[in-house]
Amino acid sequence: MLVRKAFKFELMPNGAHVRKMKQFCGCARFVFNKALAWQNEQYQADNSVKFSYTKIANLLPSWKSEFNWLKDCQAQVLQQSLKDLESAFRNFFAKRSDFPNFKKKGIKDSIRFPQNTKLEQHNNRIYLPKIGWVRYRNSRQVVGTIKNVTVSQKCNKWYVSIQTEFEQPDQTPNGGEVGIDMGVVRLATLSNGQYFEPSNSYKKSLPKLAKLQRQMSHKTKFSNNWKKAKAKVSKLHFSIANIRRDYLHKISAQISQNHAIVYVEDLKVSNMSKSAKGNSEHHGKNVKQKSRLNRSILDQSWYEFRRQLDYKLLWRGGHLITVDPRNTSRTCPICGHISKDNRKTQAQFECVDCGFAANADEVGAINILRAGRARLACEVNDAVMSSAAGTHRSDLAECC
Repeated sequence: MLVRKAFKFELMPNGAHVRKMKQFCGCARFVFNKALAWQNEQYQADNSVKFSYTKIANLLPSWKSEFNWLKDCQAQVLQQSLKDLESAFRNFFAKRSDFPNFKKKGIKDSIRFPQNTKLEQHNNRIYLPKIGWVRYRNSRQVVGTIKNVTVSQKCNKWYVSIQTEFEQPDQTPNGGEVGIDMGVVRLATLSNGQYFEPSNSYKKSLPKLAKLQRQMSHKTKFSNNWKKAKAKVSKLHFSIANIRRDYLHKISAQISQNHAIVYVEDLKVSNMSKSAKGNSEHHGKNVKQKSRLNRSILDQSWYEFRRQLDYKLLWRGGHLITVDPRNTSRTCPICGHISKDNRKTQAQFECVDCGFAANADEVGAINILRAGRARLACEVNDAVMSSAAGTHRSDLAECC
């Protein structure tokens, strides 16, 4: 099995390296914005014109002649910036994202090198074209062939992400099947009774975050003191995200190591976390309570957990299957009776028909396991039927 994997490290650049990387980020941002503006002009002139990487890439030489400082940047960095714009337009037309926006300085600054990079792990350094050898904090071994290298800045720190490709022998998964119910009180409840508490990194840091944001609001906007206060807020947000991501990596690794097939709910987080404010004509109800619930839902990062679980199971030969979450928390696993009255409270389930009582999250996980098994059986049957039909057609062809 061919696997692509990314290894991320913190860079330890000197002053010359930082100046070069900031310069390259500025050039990439300038090319991205200029290409987006050019595309908008073409679209206003003719609505049928769609984005073409080839057309815009052919404009790069003329832009370099007009702006000589673009020549100081590595050529492929500018081309990769146009590739990013192409991906943004592709996602927009596929209705996966909004229309591309112009980039701003200091927000998600990054550059990508698809070739000509070198890695010396024994010396803890990496070579970046036109920048030179830069030392990094070597925390683990990089395996595989380097496909591309991305350098990014976050909270005044520089990071390098090395994407590699390597051939991995097919793995035999451990364990059996399990259903997972996602929640707020319990992050993940397994059908075997095991559950994981949420990290709630945002909730725990909320008092400190509110204090820093109040301090920032008292500063004159864009002043040096305001920038210092903003840097503290950004650093805290970065820490919150790192704590959450680290916790999700740990539990997703544990689940993928011990199970071959995992069934999860296909939750629409964006719909579940919509605001309840309403509008001027139709005011919302329980707005404050719904706002707190939305904050708790987003603090769990259910989709990120599902994404991590998906590729980790794939590495180990397992499978992740999504099921429809409808009525999974209202169905009795004993008699099959469906009623909203079965769930007495958020944590307690008691069937009004047969009297079965258990934890509501565990009941949901059991129902998810059963629904997943039913879906998997249907898919297997469909595959067998289509294979049999194909064999029958080939036999007829040979007879004719």
